[in-house]
Amino acid sequence: MFENLTEKLEGVFRKLKGRGRLDAENIQSALKEIRMALLEADVNFRVVRDFIEDIRQRAVGQEVLDSITPGQQVVKIVHDRLIELMGGVSSQLKFGSRIPAPIMLAGLQGCGKTTTAVKLARLVAAQGKRVYLVSADVYRPAAMEQLKVLGERIGAGVFDAAGSEDPVAICVKAVEEARRGGYEVIIVDTAGRLAIDAEMMDELKRIKSQINPSEILFVADAMTGQDAVNVAGRFDELLGIDGVIMTKMDGDARGGAALSLKAV
Repeated sequence: MFENLTEKLEGVFRKLKGRGRLDAENIQSALKEIRMALLEADVNFRVVRDFIEDIRQRAVGQEVLDSITPGQQVVKIVHDRLIELMGGVSSQLKFGSRIPAPIMLAGLQGCGKTTTAVKLARLVAAQGKRVYLVSADVYRPAAMEQLKVLGERIGAGVFDAAGSEDPVAICVKAVEEARRGGYEVIIVDTAGRLAIDAEMMDELKRIKSQINPSEILFVADAMTGQDAVNVAGRFDELLGIDGVIMTKMDGDARGGAALSLKAV
């Protein structure tokens, strides 16, 4: 998904490495190209601004300019900073000491929460844990059926919420059922909306209050670009999120949202 950005950055890096000596003007020119490449990749403006300023401060030091390979030094600085921007190390799920450990998925309608819940269940099961799934989406019955079919296909337990219209009660009962069944992790697939509204957030807050999840993960559609960043920020402000799972990344060649989310 970073094809376009990678191609443009590689072009800048080739120019830098091809110069025997560097001065502040050369670096400024390179930073301008990097800035444009990031903005065209749909990286958040504030993230780009802070990123470029940080690179500038690191790169214009006399130690870099006077080194034998200044171009490679600057390239390394940019590379290391990009890794930092993405988080540096891979994040692991926090299960805590409670059994079952509830993991709550939240996000807008159509972002791919249900399929993400199943993929996450398969990932957790691969770690040797028994996983239970529950859909709290009472507004879209097809979501419950989809989760049931996909969950059973991977061998996960699935809570039967048929006939219930209270998403909070569904989650509470599912946690109890998972505990009785000896499951170690329960993944809660919550309902989405076309946009953030007070009713939606109130429902999510009540679910959070009742099941006390060890992780709240926001599911973001990479195809929505900066909208995903803005919505994630709003969810974090109103609900509090512990991480982000990006979906449909194979359809976004720019990748700016992925670079922005960690920083924002």
